Amino acid sequence: MNKLPATYYHVKNSKKKIQVHQGGTRSGKTYSILTALIELCQKNNGLIFTICRKTFPALRATAMRDFFEILNTEDIYNPDFHNKSEATYLLYGNMVEFISIDQPQKVRGRKRDVLFINEANEINLEDWRQLLLRTTGRVLIDYNPSDEFHWIYEEVIPREDAEFFRTTYKDNPFLPESVVLEIERFKTADENFWKVYGLGERGTSTATIFTHWKEINQIPNEYKLLTTGVDFGYTNDPTAIVRVYTDGHGFAVDELCYATRLTNSDIAKVLRDNQVNRSDVVICDSAEPKSIDEIHAHGFNTHGARKGKDSVKNGIQFLHSRPLLVTARSVNLIRELRNYKWKEDKNGKQLNEPVDSFNHAIDAMRYAITFNQTNPNFGSYAIG
Repeated sequence: MNKLPATYYHVKNSKKKIQVHQGGTRSGKTYSILTALIELCQKNNGLIFTICRKTFPALRATAMRDFFEILNTEDIYNPDFHNKSEATYLLYGNMVEFISIDQPQKVRGRKRDVLFINEANEINLEDWRQLLLRTTGRVLIDYNPSDEFHWIYEEVIPREDAEFFRTTYKDNPFLPESVVLEIERFKTADENFWKVYGLGERGTSTATIFTHWKEINQIPNEYKLLTTGVDFGYTNDPTAIVRVYTDGHGFAVDELCYATRLTNSDIAKVLRDNQVNRSDVVICDSAEPKSIDEIHAHGFNTHGARKGKDSVKNGIQFLHSRPLLVTARSVNLIRELRNYKWKEDKNGKQLNEPVDSFNHAIDAMRYAITFNQTNPNFGSYAIG
């Protein structure tokens, strides 16, 4: 037998419950995993294999197509065993089913013995957890590491029962020389694209909104207090409170609170415990005027944030124009800054509108910084 792509041997030799296959383009990840799973079916009987992707059209055009291509190449495909309406195939007495995340009844349905998630970075953490809970045996995931930050890196790779593999086009001996040369053109065309799709390494998302901020250990002496910002939350969303300082041009931000189920009295206590006094300006989400009034009644100088049609985009634009420092202890603000992204359309084109997530502490920061277009502590500035 000819030498197969490296992923095939990784699947065959790994003893861990979870296998993480990260790789660049044309490394042979998906095809190799499917080949190994078909061989596993030959050695077993009565098992349920689930092959999954975010959407069914994407699944049908990739992993499902490859699966049946392998069966046809090996001359083992039998149309009598193929239930096209249910997207299942009976292989050597094992049930192979193809499902997508947009079929929730199947994601949260019956248990399975083996799970393969193709392009796992497309699905969210809750979907991963639901699939994992219903899998009794081996779990395999593959993906191109186009996201700089992702739950796979934080929730899966560090697990003791997981094994991580990284492959590139060089691990696929079947690639024609013309394809290899085309991939290697990425080296001079786009550094980030080459990093992700050539080297199979984690990339930097071009959709990330804030990339110019710097982490500091403490607020520099030359920075003076500007305002405190509050973004209200309660059950699901956290209440975020940050304090903003300025040197007259740039900003330094320190996270004071990031917690759910805080009452207005709790928020007042957080402000008091962090030495926010009666003269300090506190800028709050103007969507909750009652909360602003109640916190004011506790003795704080609260004001509603100024909002308008383009206030979010204009605020982002202004923040991009000034240096931004963030204290190391502001862990939730830092997490948001790393994950706050522009929306993309169905074709991957970036839109001039942020995704409405990872923005609680960021909104508090934006309220605090953009409240006044003229501020005696800051000098004159124009937003937009």
